[in-house]
Amino acid sequence: MNQDLTKGSVFPTMCFFALPMILGNILQQGYNVADTWVVGHYIGSDALAAVGSAFALMTCLTSVLLGLCMGSGVVFSMSFGKQDEKRLESSICASFLLTAVIAVLLTALSLLGVDGIIRWMNIPQEITEITRDYLVLIFCGIPAVAVYNFFGAYLKALGNSVIPLVFLCISTVLNIGLDLLFIAVLEQGTAGAAAATILSQYISGVGIGLYAIVKNKILRNAFCHFRIKAENLLEITNYSLLTCLQQSVMNFGILMVQGLVNTFGVTVMAGFAAAVKIDSFTYMPVQEYANAFSTFIAQNAGAKKKERISLGIRYAVMTSFSYCIIASVSIWFLAEPLMQLFIDAREADVIMEGMRFLHTVGPFYCGIGCLFLFYGLYRAVGKPGMSVVLTVISLGIRVGLSYMLAPVPSIGVAGIWWSIPIGWGIADLTGAFYFMRHKNEMGCSAVKG
Repeated sequence: MNQDLTKGSVFPTMCFFALPMILGNILQQGYNVADTWVVGHYIGSDALAAVGSAFALMTCLTSVLLGLCMGSGVVFSMSFGKQDEKRLESSICASFLLTAVIAVLLTALSLLGVDGIIRWMNIPQEITEITRDYLVLIFCGIPAVAVYNFFGAYLKALGNSVIPLVFLCISTVLNIGLDLLFIAVLEQGTAGAAAATILSQYISGVGIGLYAIVKNKILRNAFCHFRIKAENLLEITNYSLLTCLQQSVMNFGILMVQGLVNTFGVTVMAGFAAAVKIDSFTYMPVQEYANAFSTFIAQNAGAKKKERISLGIRYAVMTSFSYCIIASVSIWFLAEPLMQLFIDAREADVIMEGMRFLHTVGPFYCGIGCLFLFYGLYRAVGKPGMSVVLTVISLGIRVGLSYMLAPVPSIGVAGIWWSIPIGWGIADLTGAFYFMRHKNEMGCSAVKG
């Protein structure tokens, strides 16, 4: 089921490869939405605020693993495009070693530092205990996240985006079922939500790992011999560390914003928790499309097919922008009924705060769509450092403006919301300027400005 992205018509090839990835993330976001709905309706707004803050923290921590696997995936794709199996085997070993070490360290440090993390995040006293219960359990799922993302990145790099979708589907269905069992039936509260999550994560992680090893000869050879060459380890490290840095900066910035949001109280926290799930679900397709676009570019860069790279960029921009315009219009008109899916209509203040967020951020989805494409492009053409720069610009402006504007009484929390699209826009302008200056050396000379 591996797909060679260096052949065939460009637009259909990209779309068919991206579709399972988008569906997979829809399932993942669908679980997040279901989790939010179950917690909000069966436990209450305090629990929703606690789980929302914990979700931001967990996303920040696992972003290190996600960045490592994304960076490794680029190297895997380039090796596959060159048909260099020996290089691919050594890269697999190097990536697996780095992923395992980082996963163990993250788990240990997170469990040891849970109380300090809660204080640093400004968690209100009334939800400290339930937040801690949730975090202690959810941290135990970090190794499972590492396993799933490693094997998922490998399969996607070889053009197989279907199997990661299958195991994500299994995980999502199981997760929702366990949520309902542990929370609605057994009344285990936030600890039940965490237990449902980590059980489904381990099943999907172990499942996709076994499938990939059994079905893929290159992967079996790599693990049987497990040889790491210095040059491959260095290559994986260079790509992965920069991508890790990008993901970590991005999510650390989001976590800092979450900490600032927490100072406005449980009502704002609950509204933000629900609205962010809606927001993430809405723009997620362009994020996954950009990841598929990155794999497409990386394979064709490895095969030195510059014309396909240029065509891929044109089609990606048109597709991403078309979707973002539709998404922006939809979220403007559907913000209130979407918020009411998670929050009881009687909690009007929580719903209104979520709507304020969505009506501020939603009209600017073209900004985040463009930024995701820049991230994917620069990773694929050997410029991962530029992805880091754009992330620092976007998140730096977002965090800086948030902390400058939020304390102003006449602005308040609205300053946090407006900082988001402003950060996107300035990062997009920077990315476009760099692209126009360096497109020839990146093999994109046929793209017209």
